[in-house]
Amino acid sequence: MLGIPTLRMAKFTIDIVSDTVCPWCYVGFKRLNKAIDIFKQRHSDATFEIKWHPYYLNPSAPKVSVDKQKVYEKKFGRDRVAMMHRRLAAVGLQDGIKFAFGGKTGNTRKSHRIIHLAGEKGVQNEVVEQLFISYFEDEKDITDDTVLKEAAVKGGLKPEDVDNYLTSDLGGPQVDKEVADAQLRFIQGVPHFTINGKHELGGAQEPDSFVEIFESYNK
Repeated sequence: MLGIPTLRMAKFTIDIVSDTVCPWCYVGFKRLNKAIDIFKQRHSDATFEIKWHPYYLNPSAPKVSVDKQKVYEKKFGRDRVAMMHRRLAAVGLQDGIKFAFGGKTGNTRKSHRIIHLAGEKGVQNEVVEQLFISYFEDEKDITDDTVLKEAAVKGGLKPEDVDNYLTSDLGGPQVDKEVADAQLRFIQGVPHFTINGKHELGGAQEPDSFVEIFESYNK
């Protein structure tokens, strides 16, 4: 009897090293989701567990947020920033992202602590997506406690749990250790994907790159 081939390994664990202010991490997340959808259409029994790990693109970023545009223009120059924005806007539209480039930016440690909490509660993917939407599409300040709480609750966390984290340093040591671990692994850019602890991909890969690795478990 002919039919869809059965996978030798139907469960995939994907570890993503990411920073919450990295636009290519948002693009990579969207493309990974598309790859998973494509693969599950072929292999409906496949399951995916995604784990998010922190990275500080700018460890010295201020805790008090500053104007995003001014930061980028100081680092890259006005003309290059304009070119980067045009490229991101075009890429984003292809991947279902409406990039907006206003608002403020700052230190991301607190947002990573919220993601750590989300991991403990089983809603990491949902919370990460809400943080990306807040920062990249709604131009919100994800160093701000109110914004963080709003995104976290939308993603499925309980308000009281979020408050406990925001009024303390819960999750902070764990986040700092994971960042150090990424550096020890010589991860120097994000997003960085590891599939089943074996296959590594850097950057916002096209969906086909992920699907090719998923299919390799069916050979």
